[in-house]
Amino acid sequence: MNDCVFIILDSCRYDGFAAARTPVIDAFCESCGAVVERRYSYASWTSPAHYAFLMGMVPHGSPRGVFASEVYKADFARWVDRLGVDGLSFRSFLPHLSLPKVLRQLGYRTVGRVSMPVLNKSTSISLYFDDYRQMPDHNDFAGIVRELEFYSRFPTFAFVNVGETHYPYMLKDKDLPHISGVHGVFKHMDDLVARNGDPGADGTGEFFAKDMLDALRRQQVKSVEYLDSVFRGLFLKLPAGTHVILTADHGELFGEDGYFGHGPIMHEKCFEVPFVEGKVTEQLKRKLA
Repeated sequence: MNDCVFIILDSCRYDGFAAARTPVIDAFCESCGAVVERRYSYASWTSPAHYAFLMGMVPHGSPRGVFASEVYKADFARWVDRLGVDGLSFRSFLPHLSLPKVLRQLGYRTVGRVSMPVLNKSTSISLYFDDYRQMPDHNDFAGIVRELEFYSRFPTFAFVNVGETHYPYMLKDKDLPHISGVHGVFKHMDDLVARNGDPGADGTGEFFAKDMLDALRRQQVKSVEYLDSVFRGLFLKLPAGTHVILTADHGELFGEDGYFGHGPIMHEKCFEVPFVEGKVTEQLKRKLA
């Protein structure tokens, strides 16, 4: 059975990922014949997208002229190759529809490391993990890489949510527009109701200034470039043969058609995500060493 690492770059747009300089990820693709694809998330917000991942689903290609059931069936069957385990199918995931549960039954050690508070250990998303933790720092993919361990006596499944590509995209500027996460939204909901639902009533009318949005979009690209350097350490640490899935949970809007962010937005850029998968090779490890 293969070790498997499933990495989600939170909020990372496909075109932003494609615009970034990623020599390490490029070397990974070259070594195993992988390609970076444009795919589509099943959801436009972090929590439901991650629930879909942990059902065993990955972003889809939006194929035309086929029954949806055939797409799902092919998706579940792909786990045979990813894990090196024969006989996996949709039936294998019933009745719980839980990828980590299936893997634990196969003898995997299941590890979760997440950055977003909506994925914290108290949520049901942490079920069936042997070791699950929310990182104390929003931007600590490097810390996650340091914590991951792999063993020769049993395979490991690592599920990783990366925060660096989520707002504020590694920026610390106090003049950035303030965008609350789900906890912040709930905390300030009473204030919002008192303003009759007008989010601009607190003086944030410049929220959609084009120069700021353009700068934030460029910064997400820079965040991907930083993460590429961290992938070097990850690939060197992973045993040869480890199957890697790299994708995003959803995209992000930077002012297109008057939208910013993600969640309650129906826009193609909110669903477009990068997707690449392949196996770590000895050739790659020698090249990066």
